[in-house]
Amino acid sequence: MVSPFHQSIVKNNVFFWSIVVALGGFLFGFDTAVISGAEKAIQQVWNLTAWEHGFTISIALIGTVIGAIFGGIPSDALGRRRTLTWIAVLYLVSAVGAALSPAWVPFMIFRFLGGLGVGASSVTAPLYISEVSPPESRGRMVGMFQFNVVFGILMAYLSNYLLKDIGPDAWRWMLGVQAVPSIAFFLLLFRIPESPRWLLRQHRVEDARAVFERIDPATANENVQTILVANAAEAGPGESLWAPQYRRPVLLAVLFAMFNQLAGINAIIYYAPRIFEMTGLGQGTALLSSAGIGLVNFCFTLLGVNIIDRFGRRKLMLVGSVGLIATLGLVARAFYLQEFGGMLVPVLLFVYIGFFAFSQGAVIWVFISEIFPSAVRAKGQALGSSTHWVMAAAIAFTFPWFAEHLGGGNTFAFFCAMMVLQLLYVWKMMPETKGTTLEAADKALVLH
Repeated sequence: MVSPFHQSIVKNNVFFWSIVVALGGFLFGFDTAVISGAEKAIQQVWNLTAWEHGFTISIALIGTVIGAIFGGIPSDALGRRRTLTWIAVLYLVSAVGAALSPAWVPFMIFRFLGGLGVGASSVTAPLYISEVSPPESRGRMVGMFQFNVVFGILMAYLSNYLLKDIGPDAWRWMLGVQAVPSIAFFLLLFRIPESPRWLLRQHRVEDARAVFERIDPATANENVQTILVANAAEAGPGESLWAPQYRRPVLLAVLFAMFNQLAGINAIIYYAPRIFEMTGLGQGTALLSSAGIGLVNFCFTLLGVNIIDRFGRRKLMLVGSVGLIATLGLVARAFYLQEFGGMLVPVLLFVYIGFFAFSQGAVIWVFISEIFPSAVRAKGQALGSSTHWVMAAAIAFTFPWFAEHLGGGNTFAFFCAMMVLQLLYVWKMMPETKGTTLEAADKALVLH
C-alpha cells in the first residue's frame, strides 16, 4: 500500500515534469510576441522596405509552420526529452543571435530558427506531458502548456515595456532577454525522465517501468503491460498515420485545429487596434483595449486549465462554441448596422476572448495529444499542430484584405458561421476523453 506521503511525492514529480516542459510553451509565447516591441526599430536600423519589413516579421511564422510539420520526426527518432533539449538550444541560439545580429540576413536566419523551436515545441511539449500524466489530471497538466503560451505573451509585452527606454539598442535587449528562460529550460530538462511510452516503443521495458514507478507505483506494472499489449496491436503497417484505421483521429485533429483558427482568434489578437479603430475608437483607447484582450485571455485560460478535468473537454467546447457564436454574431450585427455605442465592440470581443480561452484555447493541445495511438502519436500531434499554424498564417495574412473588401460585418459573420459548424462538430463527432487512459481513448477511436 502506498502511503499518502509517497503519493504526494509522486504527484509532485509529475507536476514538476509538466511545469518544466510547459516552459517550452512560455518560450513559444514569448518568442511569438517579443518582436512587437522591436519591429519598428529593426525597420529603421536596416532601412527595410515595406516588403522586407513584412517578411522579417513573418519569417518566424514560416519557421513555426515548418517546425510543426516536421516536429514529430525527432520526437519519434530521438525521444521526447532529447527533442525538447534541442528545442531549448534553438530558442537560446535564436535569442542571442537575433540580439547580436550585425546585419539583416543573419537576423532573419536566427528568427527563423526561433520559429522552428516554436513549431517543434507545439508538437513535443504537449506530447510529453500527455504521456507522463495520470488520466485524472492529464487535462490540467497538458493545459499548462497553453497557459504558459499566454503567460509568455504577457511577459514579452511587459519586458518590452520595461526595456523600451534602456538606450538606442533597446530592441536588442528585448530580443536577447529570452536567453535567460531558454537557459533555465535547457538546464531543467536534465531533471526530467524520458517519456515511458516512448521508452516502451523502443523496447526499453525496465527503463519505462522505473518512470511509471515514479508516476504511480501502484499502477506501474499494469500500465507497462497495458501499453505493451496496445503497442503489439499497433505494430506493422499501422505505423503510417494515413492507414485506414487512423482516419477518425486524423479527421478529428484536422477539423479541431482548423476550427481553432476559423474562430478568427489570431485575426482579432493581431489586428485588435485596427478593429477597434474601425468602430470609431481613438488610437490610444484602441491600444488600451488591446491590452485588455491579453489580460482576459490570460485569466480565462487559467480558468479553463483548472476546470478541464472536472467538466471534460467536450462540455467546455459546447459552452465555448455557443458563446463564440453569440459574441461573433453580435459583433457582425454591430458592423452591419454601424451601431457601435462607444465600447460595445471591445466589450463583446473581451467576452469572445473569454469563451475562446477557456474552451478552444485550453482544450486544443490536450485533445489532440490524447486521440492518437502511441505508434503515430507524434505524427498525429505534428499534423494537428501544423494544421493549426498553416491556418493561423492564412487567417492573419488574409484578414486585412477581407476586412477592407468585404467589411467588418461580413468578416465576423463568416467567423460566426464557422463556429456554428464547430458546434455541430463537437455535438456530433467529438468524443469525451476525460479521465481515461491514453490507450483506452485510442482504442475507442481507432478502427479495427
